[in-house]
Amino acid sequence: MPNEKSHSPITRTPRTQHIPNSTDATRGEPLAQRALTRRAELSKVLDRLPIDELRLRADLEAALAAVTGMLTGDLDHLSDTTAADLNRWLENVKHLGETAPKSRGHAHR
Repeated sequence: MPNEKSHSPITRTPRTQHIPNSTDATRGEPLAQRALTRRAELSKVLDRLPIDELRLRADLEAALAAVTGMLTGDLDHLSDTTAADLNRWLENVKHLGETAPKSRGHAHR
C-alpha cells in the first residue's frame, strides 16, 4: 500500500473586497490632482451628510477649508512647502467620511 496521507478539507474564509479610497486609488497621479479628487469626494460626503452630524460636519468643513488655500496658484508646479502640506493633508483626511459597516450582532438603541 502506498503511503496515504489523510487530507482534511481546507476551509477558507471569504475575503471582503478591498475598496481603496481616493487617496490610495490616485497614487501616481500628480499631487494637486489627487488633492482635487479627494476634495471633491469630501464635498460630496458633506452634501449628503445629515444636518445633525455636527462632529463629522465640522471635521469635513475644516478639511475642505484647509485644502482650499493650498490649491491656489500654479498647480502644475507646486512649491516644496505646498507639496509637503498637500501630502500631509491627503494622509490626514484619508479615512475622513468613511463609515464602518454595522455588525449584525450589535443593534444600536
